[in-house]
Formats: sequence, structure tokens, C-alpha cells
Amino acid sequence: MASLIRITFTRMLNNAKTSNMEIIRNISGKTMRATLPAPKPKPYDYNNKSYPTYKFFLDRTTSRFTENTKVIVVEGPLAAGKSKFAKELADELEMKYYPEANLDMWYINDYGFDTRTLDDQLPESCKSFDVNNFMLNPKHRLTAQFQVKQYAVKFSQYIDALAHLLSTGQGVILDRCVYSDFVFVEAMYSQGYISKGARSFYYDLRKSSIGELLRPHLIIYLDVPVGKVLENVKNRNIPYECNSPVLNAQYLTTMEQFYKQKYLKEMSVRSELLVYDWTNEGETEVIVEDIERMKFENYDDQNPKFEDWMEGSDEAWALLRQKYSDTKGSLMYFLNVPRYDVPELITDADDSKEYRDIMNNAPGNEYVKGYNASLGDGSLWFKTKLPHRETLPLRERRIF
Repeated sequence: MASLIRITFTRMLNNAKTSNMEIIRNISGKTMRATLPAPKPKPYDYNNKSYPTYKFFLDRTTSRFTENTKVIVVEGPLAAGKSKFAKELADELEMKYYPEANLDMWYINDYGFDTRTLDDQLPESCKSFDVNNFMLNPKHRLTAQFQVKQYAVKFSQYIDALAHLLSTGQGVILDRCVYSDFVFVEAMYSQGYISKGARSFYYDLRKSSIGELLRPHLIIYLDVPVGKVLENVKNRNIPYECNSPVLNAQYLTTMEQFYKQKYLKEMSVRSELLVYDWTNEGETEVIVEDIERMKFENYDDQNPKFEDWMEGSDEAWALLRQKYSDTKGSLMYFLNVPRYDVPELITDADDSKEYRDIMNNAPGNEYVKGYNASLGDGSLWFKTKLPHRETLPLRERRIF
């Protein structure tokens, strides 16, 4: 059975006032939800339909909210069993599960074509570089670009998660998230895998973009000692992990320190936090019971807990819904941070042109999704508009 280490959890006065539009009820599991009132309106198809301003009053955003309209993030070290637990929790709470954002989501296009197969045609500075490459060659020139891409896919996925929650009312559970990504940067920097300039650029990027998001309601951290992490890595026997110079005690200890001393400490100001000893894993049902006992309405002007989720009207919620479902492209522009002083993040103009020419002619990349007749897209004469939004595919990272 999981052993609860602590709940960083500040309760407010019982008479704290909240808005009628706030998401205030407790999260509940399947058993408790069986006795709840009739279902809410059907989910809005935000991936294919826009949400223009005139619909703010025809399709009320809060009409779909339930006690489980929450963002939960599962965090922890490598090989802790996060994915297994997050899936079980999502099933029990009837929330949507988001696998850890990874570069399979970046390199494999909408038609299933893996652009990494084109590496032999690309300049060295433009070749793919994913977690497999990093684990085996962490001091490569492309390591800094790899970590920037990791941040980008996590940022993109978190926008999608917010769009889903606000458009459907269904809560979401993420296996890691964009807010904790910096712990990897610090671990890389501590080992000399990225330069001081690359680290500086990363924090410029983070500062430019992270404020556009809403922090999670709850973070669950599965705590596993470094020694046990190394044992788990050995037991699951993934070649690029077992043979990796990266996964040593110093690297993993740095990650643990930044998780506990910075990330969890800072996030607990505005999010609830549960930390469990997961050395020998634990029971999902026990954690569900802990979650059901938590209250998510505690907020007033003296306490910033859940501050991101305090909106005073349905129109305010509708604006947030529109922001994440309809203007994702504009949000992704916050990742365009000009810095020309970090050599490993700069690509030569000729290399860049060669890369674009090859990628633009790759299967599925010649035209936007839905307009590639050579790959089976039909009815091109009857299409009247481009795809509504770019939604990051939910792909589990492939193990080679």
C-alpha cells in the first residue's frame, strides 16, 4: 500500500467566498460518480469546430463542468511507474490520459510517416535527435536543440489538454508536463551536456511562454530513491537506457533535488500536492480515496491557491476556452525567442534551406492535412476550409 509522505495543502477559512462560476466540487471516482445527476451536454468538437464569440451565449462553457473538471499531473523520476499509475488513475476518475510528451509526436507526421528516416539526406546540423540519441550521446551538439523541442511538445500538449478540458468538461491527467521540464535542463547543465548560453536561452523561452497557461489543480509526485531508480532501469532492460552514460547517480540526484526543492515547492503555492513513497509502487485505489477527501475551492485574496481557475463569469471561461481551442497557433508563437549568441542553437542558412526542401516533399508534408491526394485524401474539390487547429497526436514513445 502506498505510504503517504505528505500533503502540502493549505486550507482556507470556512467562510471564504467563491464565485458561482468556479469549479468548486471535490474530485470523485467511479463509485461515487455512479450516483451523480444526469450527464452534461455532449462534448464540443473543438478539434474540428471553432468557438467564435457569438457562441459564448449559445454554448455555455461552464454547463459541462463537473467535480472532475480538473487538471492532474503525475510526476516522478525515470522508471518510477508513472505511466502505469497515470493510466489507472485516468480510468478510475474517467479523465482523459495524456502520455508524456515526446519527440515521436514531433517527428512522426499526421500520416504516420517518420521523418527521422530522412536523416541520411539531411545536413548534420538538421538531423533528428531524440531521447534515444541523447541517452547514448549526451554531449552531442544537438542536445540543446533536443531539449528545446522537448519543451515545445510539452507546451503544445498542455494547450491541447486545456482546450479539451474547457470544451468538453472532462478532466485531464498528464504524465509529466511543461512546468517540470526545467528539471531536465538543470540535470543536463550539471553534467555539462548543455552550455550556459543554451540554459539561458531555455529560461528565456520558458519565461516568454509559460505564463499563457493555467497551472494544474493537483500534482502527484511518485517518490523513488535514486538507487531504486537505477535498479528499475536495469530491470526493464531498455538498451539505450542500460548502456547510457546519462543515467548515473549524480544526474538523477540533481533531477530529484530540483523536483523537490524547487518545482514541487513553487507549484504547491497555487496547486495541491500529494507525494507518495513509490519505492515498491502502491495502490491506485488508496490514492483515489485521498483525492476524494481533498477540497479544491479554498481560495481568497490572501491565498493564491487555484488562482488560475478563479473566473467570475461564464464569459470569462469562454474567453479561456476560445484562447486554447481556437488560437493555439498564436500561443505557439511565444516560443519564437530571438537569440543569436548560442552557436548550438543556430542553423546555417544553406542547411536550413536544404532541410525545408526535403521536409516539404516528405510524404504527408507536401500539403496540409486532408489535402494530400497521393496518400488517400479525397474530395479535394469539395473542401472549403483548412483544418481548424493543429492538435498534437497522443503517441506513446516507441521503445527501440
